[in-house]
Amino acid sequence: MSKIKVLFICHGNICRSTMAQSVFTHFARQFHLDSCFEIDSAATSTEEIGNPPHHGTKKKLQQEQIPLIPHRARQMTRADYTYYDYLIGMDGANIRNMTRIAGGSDVEGKIYKMLSFADYEKTHRLSEARDVADPWYTGDFDQTFEDVLVGCKGLLAYIIDKEQLHK
Repeated sequence: MSKIKVLFICHGNICRSTMAQSVFTHFARQFHLDSCFEIDSAATSTEEIGNPPHHGTKKKLQQEQIPLIPHRARQMTRADYTYYDYLIGMDGANIRNMTRIAGGSDVEGKIYKMLSFADYEKTHRLSEARDVADPWYTGDFDQTFEDVLVGCKGLLAYIIDKEQLHK
């Protein structure tokens, strides 16, 4: 079986998407499914390219005892749209920019908003999603972590259902 490829995307690729990459990787390991996935993250902008994860993301993951995946910010490319199975944006602006980078449309239905997976493990339905707040502006890495946690739990449940993986 080929790996399921997941790309988490936010504006700068130093806060939310790197946090989601680390949290989702942690969950996949907990369920012994890490060999089923290829997980990465990217930005829609060029502002932070080459920079490591934000210190607030590092600190919050450390508090939660979730290993930080080593990463340097990079920008999403059109080739990423072709390569990845799931492209997960953190907010409405990310989704618009991801769609633009992908060529102007999501013809393959691969682009999702992170919190559309909230509570999927309970409801088995995708939902209208609010944005994951950007801690670069809010300074609130706790709220961002809670959103990422809920989104990653639901996303893993969704992929397990859709891809018929076995926990």
